[in-house]
Amino acid sequence: MRILQICSARELGGGERHLADLANSLARRGHDVYAVVVPSSPLCAELSALPKQNIRELPMRNSLNIVSAFKLARILRELRIEIMHAHVARDYPLAALAASRLDNVQLVLTRHVLFPLNRSHRLTLRNVARVIAVSQAVADRLRVQRIFERSKIVVVPNGIDVDRFAPRSGAREGKNDSGLRTKLRVGMIGHLAPIKGQKEFIRGAAIVAQRRDDVEFVIVGEDKSRKGKNRLGIEKLISELDLSEHVSLAGWTDDVPQLLSTFDLFVSPSRSEPFGLSIVEAMAAGVPVIATVSEGAREIVENGKTGRLVPLRDVNALADGIEELLSDAAERDRLSANAQRAVRERFSLQRMVDDTEQVYRQALQDLPLRNIWNPPIRRA
Repeated sequence: MRILQICSARELGGGERHLADLANSLARRGHDVYAVVVPSSPLCAELSALPKQNIRELPMRNSLNIVSAFKLARILRELRIEIMHAHVARDYPLAALAASRLDNVQLVLTRHVLFPLNRSHRLTLRNVARVIAVSQAVADRLRVQRIFERSKIVVVPNGIDVDRFAPRSGAREGKNDSGLRTKLRVGMIGHLAPIKGQKEFIRGAAIVAQRRDDVEFVIVGEDKSRKGKNRLGIEKLISELDLSEHVSLAGWTDDVPQLLSTFDLFVSPSRSEPFGLSIVEAMAAGVPVIATVSEGAREIVENGKTGRLVPLRDVNALADGIEELLSDAAERDRLSANAQRAVRERFSLQRMVDDTEQVYRQALQDLPLRNIWNPPIRRA
């Protein structure tokens, strides 16, 4: 297949890493994969399996820029694209407008978030071939909006390179230079924002710290808010609860597998979560997980088997769960082993790419024979 991925994001997040993993995997499987990104996009460095000439830069300043749409349509025609795949909501109308100028391009969207699409999407996205939802919760939200035909909405959960996150032997030994056991480490990962639950994590940490002094808590993530107000609020709470010796803000890291190898317990205290990629990564890394019952976590974690689920915003339940697991190494090992098996079965990158290929094939089958590019295109 001849596939074009389009993304106007100017920084890397979960959706952008998903796109890079998908594009690289499709290229390695023999498909002709191209990408359209904004100038100086950080995605260029992530698309390692694509030849440089397959990555095109295009200014995409707003969703209905006619000039950008015409340029994109020209690229589609030049490259004889069969499938165009958009991942960011602001790119959907632009991609739809470009695809509407050609009879032989099928537009596929991926929806990564739970919040609703706006009214302009209802008008511009009538001819979308398929919409991929990264979880059942996201699919349910899309169906409620009635923008797309129900039959066009397909659930394809995110997948990860399981081997990349495989546990690193000895990484959690937690010994200092004298060979003595140091503190247990409890961590969370996510951009600094109220919806991610950092403040609930801190309040839970305060309860645990009152009960035992052998635990350190780590918050990993960057603040994308204006003037860093979210980080300032978190720092203020840590100070007010006198937790500066117990809770640290680590900023962001690009080496998440290495970071996870230092955790004894992973916590996802999100108030809402469309999928929960960091949960899957922790499970693959062999780190036992405690998560609130957010939409995404409920689809990933089997309570009591592959992790623990606690009520939303219940800091006492969160603290109790943390303390119970830190006190029971055998239970942590059991949850960890079950979680690693579950990730390999349900959330591998190979499975995600297999399912996405199938979505593409189904979309192409909807094309009338007269609309296929001439001369015929080789399909992998």
